[in-house]
Amino acid sequence: MPSAPPAGGDSCGPRTGRVLGIDETRRGRTQWRQNPETSRWEPAADRWHTGFVDAFGVQGLLGQVEGRAPSDVLAWLATTPLEWRRQIRYVAIDMSPGYRAAIRTGLPHATVVVDHFHVVQLANKMLNIVRRRTTAALRGRRGRACDPEWKARRRLLRNREDLTDAQFSTMWNALIDAGTIGMTLLTAWIAKERLRDLLACARTGADHHRIGHLRWKFLTWCADSEIPEVRQLATTVDRWWTEIAAFITTGHSNAKSEGINRVIKLVARAAHGFRNTANQRLRTRCVTTRRARGYLHPA
Repeated sequence: MPSAPPAGGDSCGPRTGRVLGIDETRRGRTQWRQNPETSRWEPAADRWHTGFVDAFGVQGLLGQVEGRAPSDVLAWLATTPLEWRRQIRYVAIDMSPGYRAAIRTGLPHATVVVDHFHVVQLANKMLNIVRRRTTAALRGRRGRACDPEWKARRRLLRNREDLTDAQFSTMWNALIDAGTIGMTLLTAWIAKERLRDLLACARTGADHHRIGHLRWKFLTWCADSEIPEVRQLATTVDRWWTEIAAFITTGHSNAKSEGINRVIKLVARAAHGFRNTANQRLRTRCVTTRRARGYLHPA
């Protein structure tokens, strides 16, 4: 069932805000119950909760709904006042087609913004897949500690600016000496870094010409790489480009949703889990709205 405040003066209910964050968090295991009429087991509680967060203000968690399907998101939005929905200008999400479809239906006037963290996460997953596939294809086995690509696996996932010159030189030279495996990994790593250069234009006031040039460099590099995973990454980024461009233009992210998800998991861990999903949503909401309700006064 959706967890939403009444339309009237609930002090922790949704007030005027222009950026809404939507993200899912795992509640626990799926709960089942037996239908007394059919004797079939049916799901009684979904293992996923979708949270709605004030991503621009300090209201915290606005509400939760069980499940993460587009219908679940639309069900929660239907419980909120129409005037409040009209004031939402941006909605920050991860790269979830279901959430995007729900926003286009329930908030057609709002601009969907894809969080950059998940875009970079997708690129890092691509790097791991390329490394495993290349090692299995050329060495006929899984990676070992003696393999140069295995030794460089963590540095490949780090940002270039977080590597010292010595660390970068060690990684680069070792992969160059590794031959085909190393060259393939370096090609995929450069694609990841060019994507990060594109995302780094956010909050810098970069004009459309620079953004377009960096996008062209990324897509061209991926197209010329002849690596299936790299090309798939470029296809995904191009498919989500409208939402990624909205992030670069506005700088809005889903960071508050991710932070609240961490608090939700800590609450569940401290309680050693919840059997009652309604109590879990109530407990979570009380913890994540202290500042909005006036119970948290930071110095």
